[in-house]
Amino acid sequence: MKRPDQLKDEEIDRIIEMAWEDRTSFDAIERQFGLSERQVIHLMRREISPSGFRMWRKRVQSRKTKHERYQTRSSRFKSDRQRSISLNKISKRG
Repeated sequence: MKRPDQLKDEEIDRIIEMAWEDRTSFDAIERQFGLSERQVIHLMRREISPSGFRMWRKRVQSRKTKHERYQTRSSRFKSDRQRSISLNKISKRG
């Protein structure tokens, strides 16, 4: 795992951006940058204003999407009337 003090400024900016996004999980940040959830929280506390950090923590604690193990894998809605596609050819209704 990387330590937060080993990161470049561009990486820190990207981690902060990803942490603010609702659909980006801590697991995705860990895979990309090697930082655990605890390290991301520490980095956010250090890099953003105290009021911004409190607002972020309040949002993160109420979101299931920040942890992949709590996310549900639902498929997108597809109408029964929509034509099915197989092998890049649109099949006709028979």
